[in-house]
Amino acid sequence: MEYLLPSAPAGVAEARALVRAELSRWELAHLSDDCLLIVSELVTNVVRHGGSAYTLRLEERGGRLFGEVFDPGEGVPFQRSPGVDALSGRGLQIVAAIADEWGVTPADNGKLVWFAITA
Repeated sequence: MEYLLPSAPAGVAEARALVRAELSRWELAHLSDDCLLIVSELVTNVVRHGGSAYTLRLEERGGRLFGEVFDPGEGVPFQRSPGVDALSGRGLQIVAAIADEWGVTPADNGKLVWFAITA
């Protein structure tokens, strides 16, 4: 599946709904909680920092679920170490804790933030 979504707060809910429906269709609903949390964090980062439309892609192959979020924004996301009182800044820590693998890959006119979880 691949979707082009607007970089707007409503796009986060739309991305979650698309992922939930796709995982159900693929009979991978048992991955929904983890995948929805990862996608929510990545898409929220695009909405907060990317400022443009983004592409969400999911694919199941070889017993693994792969996801990508492409956005044309500048800069490279990285894990932060927020203080205990900070209200944000933990998104990529959450992704790292849940995903088997994740990373950032430079792409033409932007970047891909990707993840993989075992199905």
